[in-house]
Amino acid sequence: MDAKDVGADGDDLAALRARIAALEAGKEAAGPPRHRLRSFCAALLIVIGCVLTPLGIVASWTSDIVGDTDRYVQTVTPLASDPDVQAAVANRVTTAVMEHIDLNSLLEGVAPEQRPLLEKALGKLGDSLESAVGSFVHDRAQDVVASSAFQTIWVDANRAIHTSLDRALTGSDEGAVKIETDKVTIDLAPVIDRVKERLVDSGMTVAGKIPEIHTDFTVLQADDIGKVKTGFSLLQLMGVWLPVISVLLVAGGVLLAGRRRRALVAGALGVAVAAVVLGVALTVFRTVYLNALPSGTSPAAAGSVYDTLVRYLRTSVRVYATLGVLLAIAAWISGPSRPATLVRGLWDSGISATRATADHAGLRTGPVGPFVRRFRTWITWILVAAAAAACVFWPHPTGWVVLGLALGLLFALAVVAFLAEESHEGHNGHDGHEGNGGHDGHDGHEGHGKEPQPMA
Repeated sequence: MDAKDVGADGDDLAALRARIAALEAGKEAAGPPRHRLRSFCAALLIVIGCVLTPLGIVASWTSDIVGDTDRYVQTVTPLASDPDVQAAVANRVTTAVMEHIDLNSLLEGVAPEQRPLLEKALGKLGDSLESAVGSFVHDRAQDVVASSAFQTIWVDANRAIHTSLDRALTGSDEGAVKIETDKVTIDLAPVIDRVKERLVDSGMTVAGKIPEIHTDFTVLQADDIGKVKTGFSLLQLMGVWLPVISVLLVAGGVLLAGRRRRALVAGALGVAVAAVVLGVALTVFRTVYLNALPSGTSPAAAGSVYDTLVRYLRTSVRVYATLGVLLAIAAWISGPSRPATLVRGLWDSGISATRATADHAGLRTGPVGPFVRRFRTWITWILVAAAAAACVFWPHPTGWVVLGLALGLLFALAVVAFLAEESHEGHNGHDGHEGNGGHDGHDGHEGHGKEPQPMA
């Protein structure tokens, strides 16, 4: 080859390199805008989904409480046994009864033969007849609210109040449940009747002359309830769809992202943080709510009512936070980072050591091992799908339920990895004849040459 040919070849090579450089430059110039637009859209979907997460939790809780009478009654039934609520009801009943007792004619209206019994019941009156009678009435009221009769009255009244919750936002209702423009109350007339019976049985027969008294116990206090009807109805309507929409938006953002694993970690942590923010907001709103109560309302009883009503809402907050953290951890562990690789290596080493110990002890998987090895991917996805379905269809799961399902899935994956692990029996001369006619020994050598399998 002469110098002319070498120069021609050099020119062709230089031209080829220049063309490749131009193509790469054009690719780099065209690539980043598309990549940035795709990343922006993915991030936008994830952010919107995370923002909608708290609204979805509240909407689901609203629909659940308003749409299910048994659920609502189950939620508020423990309040009948709450000491703060019982004390508030007893005080309210005592005040109402005392307003209808004429202290000056209390003993005059009692038959002579009944006066010793009444005086014994009242005890030493001292200088304050009103204080003694008030204490006596309060004790009888406390006995009533601590009895099973009050439990029945409370449950029946709240079952009735649930049928009128939709009217709570627009006007008033009749009967034992009264719904005003700024509060929902229960009429304590049945409780007062029980207290009057107790007073009469205790010797204060004048209590039998007390007319029917209607006094209210506030279950829910909120300014201008009627003005929030539209938002309330919308939340109830979206109770099923809004959580689904938020999840789909986050999932769509993850699928659209260029780095899906990183997007999944960010989306899962975003959902967890959004749930935690809602939990903090519930705590802050509790303080604001109690500080805004009118005078004469028991803050302790109002706090107990608030905590009971939002109990399942706080449970949902824990579920979303726990699930988000677990998904983020799972996505991170499956990634290529050195810590994640180290964790997977420790997992595989533990499974291999356990399988080697089992082989040494003479434990064999028989035909199960090859079957699991062949369909391991399918089995893994079936287990993941089963855990996800259990979490979705579990009736009102808690954070502990989600954590338990995650640990159960982890244990199931460990069993699958154990069964799918190549047998080590081929390395043992006296065990080589067992299993699959010596083929397991060959598989065992292949097992040492394969790369570690991921946890899931």
